[in-house]
Amino acid sequence: MTPSRPTIPLGVVSGKPSPEALAQMDKHWRWRYVMLAPHRLGFLLAMVVLVASGAWWALVQVDRSTGWWGLPAALPPTLVHSAVMAFGFIPLFFSGFLFTAGPKWLGVEPLAPQALFKPLMAQAAGWLLWLAGAHGHVMVALAGLVLAWGGLVWMTVQFWGRVRLSQAHDQLHARVIGGACVIGCLSVAGLWLSLALGVPALARVWVFTGLWGFVVVVYVTVAHRMIPFFTSSAVPMVQAWRPFWVLWLMLAAALLQVLAAWLEWAGVPASAAGPAWGLVWGTLQLVVGGVLVWLAWVWGLVQSLKNRLLAMLHIGFLWLGLAFLLGGVSQWLAWGLGVGGLGIGALHALTMGCLASLMLAMVTRVSCGHSGRALVADRIAWSLFLLLQVATVLRIAAAVPGVPGGAVPWLLLLAAGLWAGTMGAWGVRLGRWYGCLRADGRPG
Repeated sequence: MTPSRPTIPLGVVSGKPSPEALAQMDKHWRWRYVMLAPHRLGFLLAMVVLVASGAWWALVQVDRSTGWWGLPAALPPTLVHSAVMAFGFIPLFFSGFLFTAGPKWLGVEPLAPQALFKPLMAQAAGWLLWLAGAHGHVMVALAGLVLAWGGLVWMTVQFWGRVRLSQAHDQLHARVIGGACVIGCLSVAGLWLSLALGVPALARVWVFTGLWGFVVVVYVTVAHRMIPFFTSSAVPMVQAWRPFWVLWLMLAAALLQVLAAWLEWAGVPASAAGPAWGLVWGTLQLVVGGVLVWLAWVWGLVQSLKNRLLAMLHIGFLWLGLAFLLGGVSQWLAWGLGVGGLGIGALHALTMGCLASLMLAMVTRVSCGHSGRALVADRIAWSLFLLLQVATVLRIAAAVPGVPGGAVPWLLLLAAGLWAGTMGAWGVRLGRWYGCLRADGRPG
């Protein structure tokens, strides 16, 4: 009788498991898997800072509403909050995207994750120290800010290194993003210097400069390149329409916000134009907001609603137009009726409505695609996105003129709690993906 041959287990070739089999065999979270691709490291560290800052701000709001803990303040909590929201986790998310998609745009070899380890770790550690120093000692916060600044400068130099190596014909989007990163580095340096000199009002201007000149510029540049492309791929009836005048308009609108912040800090509009400044600036914002809402419609907002992941991108972009509209209305109310307050609602329409919605949508999309999962927004992702929209509306409602003063702290507390819970759930879910092998066994 001829002996039977041993059976080779499915997925095993030449005595070694195939990548697909290995992915099924080892489902544990391991740090070495985080270092398999740039987006894994950048996104994971961003999630750490995002969840920590969200939990911290919720605790601050609880303490403000109840006085339970009597938290000491080495720095103004609102300034600490605005800085970490603008410069903390968002540049780390940028790193995951720019060092994954950026090399493809530029036609160059991507950097190894190991090359990004030190600059990204410096940023994450720096912003965690910033939060700790906010209630401990100002020198701890300033030391964290120096560490975060060094990491951001290092990351910016690395990205420009990819740009300089490129022979691609179209480098516009990458170069605009690189320029915005330089503005971000200058803004963090200006923030540190202002605090070191004891001028918190100037520090807030630098945060605003970084928000619009760095963060928003990167967002609208990526949106101009990617949203029409994603939409035309998923909805064949919508063409990829992205003329460059649209990009120039969005960039000009962002830089005008920076200019307005510096003019107001210097007192130029109040001394030179008087009350007319509010009317002019409000009108400009209304015009820009109207164009952006129209652009959201042209880019396929209605058609995107059939695809949840795509709809998240379009709704996030719609918030950009709404933020400008709210900003314009705020200026008009202040000019005509002397009613202030709505401007902070416009700011959160931008940060929570636009930036956070696009962040959740884009990071979810990249994470799904690079973890071997389907490019869809499942029930969990969609529910988290809807909770973010509720948190945004609550935060804007707290800034609406006429809301009873007693209701405002609780609206703020609800908004902060929803933000912390939503970002916490999202961060824990995706954070597990970054330390596990791809479900399909492919590299990356």
